[in-house]
Amino acid sequence: MKHPLRSVLFLLLVSLVVASVRAGDPPTTAPSDAAKPTLAFDQAADKALLVMKQRAEELKIHGVAVIAYSAGDEVAAWTSKMMVVGQMTNAPAPGKKGDNLLAIAYAKAAEMAETLKDSGSAGQPPMTGEFGWRGGKIAKTKSGYLIAAFSGGASDQDVQVSQAGFDALGTGP
Repeated sequence: MKHPLRSVLFLLLVSLVVASVRAGDPPTTAPSDAAKPTLAFDQAADKALLVMKQRAEELKIHGVAVIAYSAGDEVAAWTSKMMVVGQMTNAPAPGKKGDNLLAIAYAKAAEMAETLKDSGSAGQPPMTGEFGWRGGKIAKTKSGYLIAAFSGGASDQDVQVSQAGFDALGTGP
């Protein structure tokens, strides 16, 4: 169930974070009034990551979840958080070189940053560094873009986990 109020609050908090960063407020050791929007974004991202972790556990998969936000009409910078769900890598095995699931999740996010489409759905051949793998979701907001990506399961499972992150924020497709 989507919550419009959550979407509005999240967008407001993200806008405040962006305004704070653009104002050049120096980092502090104790949360100041200027740091509170950053903490709010961190808390919203943490909530989304926990929901993604829960969905991955329901699907009985391990991997890495990523939530990112980029202000503006194009992705030129972003703030992101990640969470390891069980394991960050799949170890090498006979005939397999192993998988860095963190690298794959960020590769999906990078593809979405460039195409502004869900990972694996750009309709163009992947560029060097991209793989065209499904599993990430991107959504345009009033103030920028939200990106959720997961790597560790089958593509359809990764998409479900990423969608759960958006649902937790009350936004997204």
